[in-house]
Amino acid sequence: MARIAVIGAGMGAMATAARLAVAGHQVTVYERGDTYGGAVGRYERDGFAFDTGPGLLHLPAVYRDLFVKTGKRPLEDCVGMVQLDPAVRHVLDGAAVTLPGASRGGVAAALDETFGAGAGERWNALLGRARDTWDATRRPLLEEPLRTDWQVLGRDPYPALRGSGLLRRRPPTLAEVARRELGGGLGELLAGRVLAYGLDPDSAPAAAAALPYMEQTFGSWYVRGGMRELATAVYERCRERKVEFVFGADVRSVLTRDGRAAGVRLADGTEAAADQVVCGIDPRQLPGPRRARPPGAGRAARPPARRR
Repeated sequence: MARIAVIGAGMGAMATAARLAVAGHQVTVYERGDTYGGAVGRYERDGFAFDTGPGLLHLPAVYRDLFVKTGKRPLEDCVGMVQLDPAVRHVLDGAAVTLPGASRGGVAAALDETFGAGAGERWNALLGRARDTWDATRRPLLEEPLRTDWQVLGRDPYPALRGSGLLRRRPPTLAEVARRELGGGLGELLAGRVLAYGLDPDSAPAAAAALPYMEQTFGSWYVRGGMRELATAVYERCRERKVEFVFGADVRSVLTRDGRAAGVRLADGTEAAADQVVCGIDPRQLPGPRRARPPGAGRAARPPARRR
């Protein structure tokens, strides 16, 4: 059994903590805020509650797997979920289209009606190549440890564009593929779906089309009570697995000893020892690693840090 420190209490960090705890490790989560969930937050006022992060769940299988692997109660016993149909309504410049949920044929028919015959076929052909991206990357990137033989990811399903000079051939961006293969409002629709995830279509790779592919294939789901209920369910699962949470704990650096992580150092000077450290936040938020002090060592000209 190892002592593991997890930095951050976002959804991914909590999921990691729960799985590590099931594996028999002693897990402590350090969160600088006063609650869990990260971007999946909630604002309450005058008896009303509002999600402050994402409002829909697009890949419930990830959480179904988490709950199956970390306890006896499945996801559906912990939160209520409803698949939406229609899934989304797009309002573009001069056009509006309502797309059904998880229906390839239904989406094609809706696009043909709005953008003309053949629009649905072009859309599904592009998302068909996005399926190739999903199939190639799902296991090695999402389900297994990262491998050094990146060739396992296979060939890019989007043909490279011809350039000039040293950049004779380069992978296309999503915006370029949208203009080249869809065009007009249909291309804007694809770019808008990726933009909704916080990606810039002008710089995101064409493989980002895997995001609307997942929406169309697996559907859009509403969690009854809001997405915050899902965050609460994951937090409670962590607590069931004896994961300890320390809120108001701003991790400033990762301690190292002999070239390995040895714990974390908090903003108030507290140092918490650990055998391994998992960074569940953007690592660029952390300064470089600090070397852990030998047991009993003091600091010159500075009082010892207070410990919690």
